This record gives sequence, structure tokens and C-alpha cells, in this order.
Amino acid sequence: QVQLVESGGGLVQPGGSLKLSCAASRSIFANYHMAWYRQAPGKERELVATFTIGGSIVYADSVKGRFTISRDVVKNLAYLQMNSLEPEDTAVYYCNAYSTRYSPSDYWGQGTQVTVSS
Repeated sequence: QVQLVESGGGLVQPGGSLKLSCAASRSIFANYHMAWYRQAPGKERELVATFTIGGSIVYADSVKGRFTISRDVVKNLAYLQMNSLEPEDTAVYYCNAYSTRYSPSDYWGQGTQVTVSS
């Protein structure tokens, strides 16, 4: 059963913008923190941003000031607004829902490709 579904990836030129969306079930969205990860070819998956249920937000240093994570509690959607994109941002981006209280502790989306190239 698919729990998280990402959308919004694609090809964009350097300096451009993309907005990723992650649709989650109501139960997951209400009880799990949300995060975005990315994995570039030949590299390990890395954390991009997190948004806890309590409203705490953390960004990786590499995306601070360029990316914005948000949650829409009415629509059960998480977003990642990406501005001033660089070729180094090229990766598969994954939506993650995580919890320290519930099991399973993690849900993952299928990933969406973001390519930054001229």
C-alpha cells in the first residue's frame, strides 16, 4: 500500500525553481514528522530538510536560503520549494515520514527526479 506519493520533479535550468509535493494519508500526516531527502548518482542519500509536527524546521547547509519546506495540514501535503537551483542539486528526491513513537517508524515515497542542467 503506497503511503507517500511525490510529484513535481523535472528538468530545470540553473537558477530556476521547482516545487515538489508529497501526498500522505491523513493518519500519517497527523502523527509523523515530514522530511525530504535526496540521492545523487554515486552518492549516499542525504537529508535536505525536516519539518516536525511541532513546527521545527531544519535545513541542510547546502540548501539554506534556497529551499523551503512546508506542510499543508488541510490537504495532507508536504512541499519542498526549491529556488536558485544548481547542477549540484540534481538528484532523486524522496519524501519521508518518520516517527519516534509509532511503528513503522518510517515511510518513504518512490522518489522524483530533479535534473538541473542547461
